[in-house]
Amino acid sequence: MSILDLPDLPLDYILDLLPPAELCSMARVCSSLRERCVSNHFWEKHLMTKWGNILGPAAHKEWQCYISSPYYLDSHHQQTRHPGMAKIISLIRSLSTIFQDDNQRGIYASSLLLDSTMSFYLSLETGRFWFPAQVYNRENGHVGFMLSCYDAELCYDTHTNAFQARYPPHGRRAIAVEKDVPWERIRAAPIDASPHHLHISDSLREVKPGDHIEIQWRRNKEFPYGWWYSVVGHLESCDGNLNYCHCHNSDIIVLEFNQYTIGSRWRKTMINRIDHREKGNEEDGFYGGIRKLNRKEEIERWKRLWPSSILE
Repeated sequence: MSILDLPDLPLDYILDLLPPAELCSMARVCSSLRERCVSNHFWEKHLMTKWGNILGPAAHKEWQCYISSPYYLDSHHQQTRHPGMAKIISLIRSLSTIFQDDNQRGIYASSLLLDSTMSFYLSLETGRFWFPAQVYNRENGHVGFMLSCYDAELCYDTHTNAFQARYPPHGRRAIAVEKDVPWERIRAAPIDASPHHLHISDSLREVKPGDHIEIQWRRNKEFPYGWWYSVVGHLESCDGNLNYCHCHNSDIIVLEFNQYTIGSRWRKTMINRIDHREKGNEEDGFYGGIRKLNRKEEIERWKRLWPSSILE
């Protein structure tokens, strides 16, 4: 009995259990299996399982721009004799362990649509597609970026199971590049907005002492914003007794950055609850919008990144 003699439901169930490499191998068997194995139905699960936590709306938008770029299409058309390959993802070339020769590779690739979920997955897996995301504690834990999260472009290295990050230039500085960034330091941007735009906070009236937040901060007006972890503290006039605390009724919110030593100018700042926009100066930097952290997973992730010693 051939596997192709199975009814559609059990056959699809078997294919659904295969990891990506084996699903690619199965696609080599015959045209019938090839049609099934390149289906978005199977690859969407693989995409979400491996990449879902670090791919946000910005990454999906960038992918659509990437595949529709005339340069992208022209460059791949020049690399192949097959006329239909202008619309086929070229990443199959990197899967040399799966495809035995150029003829086999061309036949298989011709069925792989450029905008398919499979091509998206392979683009990420082989590091040919740089996608936007955010990196915690950038530049290998540089002391100036501890407990912050900055936008970057990333590509994956399957050999090291880590990423290379390109950070946009800060002011007149060149692009910073960091290698071997582990998965646990990467996240999808929580807000689909440019790092150069101020996030308009919409929940400051609900913020109270003990709440965990992220706040935008940039060194000067030329820099992009990063997100910095902070905890809402008490006013100096409050002794911290929750039974008598009225800090949540005040127009002033105290933000504490407890990774810095007491007395440090970076330890604490205050913002206006009612009309907060960007505040700051060229010496201390500029504080922007605020996100209140409501999910325990987000808070725990920041705590795992806590520095081993208090910063000055």
